[in-house]
Amino acid sequence: MKIKGTVFKYGDNVDTDVIIPARYLNTSEPKELAKHCMEDIDETFASKVKKGDIIVANRNFGCGSSREHAPIAIKASGVSCVIASTFARIFYRNSFNIGLPILECEEAANDIDGGDEVAVNFSTGEIFNLTKNKTYRAEPLPDFMQEIISKDGLINYISSKQT
Repeated sequence: MKIKGTVFKYGDNVDTDVIIPARYLNTSEPKELAKHCMEDIDETFASKVKKGDIIVANRNFGCGSSREHAPIAIKASGVSCVIASTFARIFYRNSFNIGLPILECEEAANDIDGGDEVAVNFSTGEIFNLTKNKTYRAEPLPDFMQEIISKDGLINYISSKQT
């Protein structure tokens, strides 16, 4: 499983209230959440993000509340992957549950800049910075997690196993 996109770069402690501000939590409609994704930290994100783009951040991405709205908003905005030094535990779990791939890689998080073109191979864990001609290595995603992502989340993955 491979993806490629342009990077939006953020720093440490990007919390769920920044990813999707609480004032928009009166809906769980993914397209509506996507319209407001990241607006408190980057008011141009929703208008600039394209399908396949990648978010790169530093430490503790997704900290804060346990709401699944945050990874839903990111995924619905078109982001194909989030790479960070570390993730908040509940955000990590919620991301895979809804089919949003994430990778922890401190070297990539520190070195990749906003606007860089990056390709990711989830099977090998390789992150290629096409702009800087550099390769970073994260832990590869296990096959079953790649299958969860390809099925668009845990519920669809489980349903496919029951038929």
